[in-house]
Amino acid sequence: MFSIVGAIIGYLVYRFPGAIAGFFLGSMIDQMNGSKGQRTKGGGGMGEIFRQQTQRGSTVSPADFELNLLSLASFVIKADGKVSQSELDYVRQYFVQAYGKERANATFKVFNDVIKKRDIDAQRIGMMLRARTRYESRLQILHFLFSIANADGTVSTSEVNVIQQIAGYLSIQMADFNSIKAMFFKNPDSAYRILEIDRTATDAEIKKAYRTMVKKYHPDKLVDMDEAYRQGAEVKFRSVQEAYEQLQKERGF
Repeated sequence: MFSIVGAIIGYLVYRFPGAIAGFFLGSMIDQMNGSKGQRTKGGGGMGEIFRQQTQRGSTVSPADFELNLLSLASFVIKADGKVSQSELDYVRQYFVQAYGKERANATFKVFNDVIKKRDIDAQRIGMMLRARTRYESRLQILHFLFSIANADGTVSTSEVNVIQQIAGYLSIQMADFNSIKAMFFKNPDSAYRILEIDRTATDAEIKKAYRTMVKKYHPDKLVDMDEAYRQGAEVKFRSVQEAYEQLQKERGF
């Protein structure tokens, strides 16, 4: 009810961006009204809303997904105790590319005006996304978070720790976490880690691992996602190809 009213009022005042912002705000009011009488002491806020969303269905709406993704990005940006402008710019550019300028601006406005003023629970967000998104999509979320951390030229230990914690909430397997992490840390073992094998692997095992990773990270698995997501998947896919080509060159097979 409030979501529809909010969208109409927002459109009349600010046209399309106002409609989106009004819908978001109205949806939150609807959800908070529906949660009255169910909150426990110390609960409520966005954490309670995300808990209820997780219970309601098997898919996540675009509006919820964008706000949740932005919330996770905020944890990474603040992980090392400072807010990097290059990381902020990366997130904004990503959202504009994925959703268009007006929709991205409306999402940032709702986040700044409402979401970040409440307690944001990364675990609740992770649980909701885990229940309502495919594993391949969650792998791309992980790659996106590492890309944010790397936007200023380096990924700090504190950022890695925060991303690893979020990966746990998203039920990302440790081998996949280490594979994506290795794409941002260049060292003698990076190619092996990207392919999720040890340095002692045989040539045959390397070839088998490459075929497995190609299937796992192929961009076609994200054909239903936004363009920015598909481009991110292509970057990840190229990292797998480059790792395999590096080992081919080193070993001469």
